[in-house]
Formats: sequence, C-alpha cells, structure tokens
Amino acid sequence: MEILTYNTISFLFLYFFVSVLCQNGTDISPISSPSPFGVSTKQLIFKDRRLAVVYPIIQAFKATITEDPLNRTGNWVGGDICNYTGFYCDNPPDNLSAIALAGIDFNGFLLGAPTLEGFIDKLPDLAIFHANSNKFAGSIPDISQLKYFYELDLSNNVHAGTFPMTVIGVKDLSFLDIRFNLFSGSVPPEIFNQALEVLFINNNDFTAKLPENFGSTPVRYLTLANNKLTGSIPRSIGNLNMTLIEVLLLNNKLTGCLPYEVGFLKELKLFDVEDNLLTGPLPCSLSCLDKIELLNLANNLFYWEVPEELCALVNLENLTLSGNYFTKVGPVCRKLIKNGILDMRQNCVPDLPHQRSLLECTEFYLKYIRFCPYPETYKIIPCKDDYHHHWEGSKAKTMKAPVTYKTLSRHKF
Repeated sequence: MEILTYNTISFLFLYFFVSVLCQNGTDISPISSPSPFGVSTKQLIFKDRRLAVVYPIIQAFKATITEDPLNRTGNWVGGDICNYTGFYCDNPPDNLSAIALAGIDFNGFLLGAPTLEGFIDKLPDLAIFHANSNKFAGSIPDISQLKYFYELDLSNNVHAGTFPMTVIGVKDLSFLDIRFNLFSGSVPPEIFNQALEVLFINNNDFTAKLPENFGSTPVRYLTLANNKLTGSIPRSIGNLNMTLIEVLLLNNKLTGCLPYEVGFLKELKLFDVEDNLLTGPLPCSLSCLDKIELLNLANNLFYWEVPEELCALVNLENLTLSGNYFTKVGPVCRKLIKNGILDMRQNCVPDLPHQRSLLECTEFYLKYIRFCPYPETYKIIPCKDDYHHHWEGSKAKTMKAPVTYKTLSRHKF
C-alpha cells in the first residue's frame, strides 16, 4: 500500500457506469417497491437492484443535511446513483456481474449533518468512506457488519465523545483516520489488535497511558501527536520491527525513558517525540535504525552524551536534539552539527554556542535527573554484528517528503 498516493488511488479501482446499464440478467425495470425510509422509488430506473436498495437510504440522509455550501448534493436525484457527486460504484466480490455502491468520497464537501448513523452503516456493499473537512457530528456508526469495508476517514469533523468503539472488530479495516475531531478519554487497547496499516488519531483530546499492546498492530504509519497521552512508550513498540515506517508522538505528555526496543524498528524512517517529558540517556540501540531519515527528540529531558554510533547513521537527514540536557558530543556528531544536520541548541555542552546556562544545567543534574529501568540495555547495539556499515554508498540521493507530517494539517493529503 503506497500511502503517498492516498489522495488519488483509493478510488481508481472503482468503475464508473455513466451511460451503460447493467447486463448479464440485471433487472433494470422501474422499481416501485415500498421503502422503509419513506422515500418512493416509483418509476425510477436503476442499473441494479442493489442500487435500488440504497437509494432511499441516500435520500433519507440527504434530508438530514443542514449545510451544503458547494451544492454537492445538487445532483443526488434520480436513479443514476453511480453518477451522484461523491458516489462510486463497482462490481461487488460476491457477484461480479452486479453493480453496487462501493465507495463514497465527501472530502472537502463542507457538508453538515447531525449524524452519520443510519447512512453508511446501512450501505451493505460499502468498502470506503472518506469525509475529510465536513461538519459531521454525533457518534460514528457501527460499521462492523459491512463485510467489504476497509477504509474510514472522518478527519476534520466535529465528532465528539470517547474513542469510537464501533470501529473495533471491523475485520478488514486497514485505514483509520479520525484526526482533528473532539474525541477524548483513553485509546482502547483493542484498536492495537486490529490489522491496521494506517492509524491517524492526532489532534484530539486523548489522555491516559498508551496500552501495553501498543506494538500488536502491523501499522506502517502512526500519528498520535497533539493529544494529552501520558506514561511511557511501551516496550512492545519493538514488535513493529517489520512494518513501522513513520510515527509521530510529538506534543503529548509522555514520560519515562526511550525503550531499548526502539532500535529494533529496522523499517523506520521518521520518529518524532518532540515536546514531551521523556528522559534518560539515549539507548545505543538507536544506531540500528539504518533507514532513519528524520529523528526528532527535541524539548524533552534527555541527558548525558549523544551516541557517536547514532550520528554515524548514513541516511540521517535531520537529527534534532535541541532543548534537552546533553553534555557531550563526539567528533562524528560535531560533523553533523557543522553540516546542519544535527541541532544541539539549548543543551549543556560547554563549548557549543546557544546552550543553557551553567546554573540551569547544574540544577537539572542535581534535582531532576531520573534513571531508567533496564540500564544494562542502554549500551547494547543489537545489530552490532552487521551494523550500519553495509549501508555505506547506498544513501538515497533524494528523500521523499514524510507522509505523517501532512496529517498535522486539517485537510486531506
């Protein structure tokens, strides 16, 4: 799954049927069966009976819309549902000769509605629902009964309450984006048991600790930034060694030390924990992050020396350690400072410019230094046998823009 093309590819597999009615025995006669939603289908012609079933559901939802400044619902009339703005049809897996409503893309429509319940949860063949930048409110519907569903984007809306447990148990859910809403409370452990590839829950009001099973999902892109999460980063993060590519944990209230297991993340390219309360020395296992390009540990409480092995990683494009309490950097790290790769401002290195005052550094080391559990692991380099030298000469000429930083903007990316 290539997330960088997320804007454009999610619906490329969906076919448009604008001018050709279903064949292979599909009934295209006028349908006038009574609707439980009070919406008449009399004398409407549908390309497939599956579309006739969802027509009253769509019309009932349309009647609840309170805002539509772009008139996106203007052509939601008649039986040609596959040509409604934002609706996409395809052949369902259980009958390749049928036509069904498979995807909805309301990104940027600016629609307002008090709830989505009774809408997306009633569309039996729906696989994708994207609705970034609208004004949808209320609870997130229970979509666990939608047998083909795998992508949900409700980012930048006004959903509130606790984490939407209605997404738990959606068997094939691989993409969940609920950033920029008003959710609060804890992040349930169950979500990390899902086979997700993408989890974006940043810019809400989540609190409490990260669950111990944090590393149980095969997630590739993970953004939990700009919440109020507390506690330490679970050691189970090391279980993501085969999948995790980017993770944003910045601007929370995380405490404790960086677990040694972070060094197991051999696919990791971006790791950002800026603006937390993390502390301790940096584990030397970080030098095993051969693919790391952006590592941001700024504005925490890290101390002592910066491992030279970390500075020797050849794919590093940006190493930000400013706003900590480091006291020593070696010649390899100093070379990165000179080249503008390593930012060491506001630390406690005596001979570097723009450092903290001696009084501030002394006070920290006398009063606030905290020692880490499992201290014996902090000097271990688990990949020492094959180490990073096999990457010499293989450094990419250009670095792709990170995916997850784009999630810190409200809009689709």
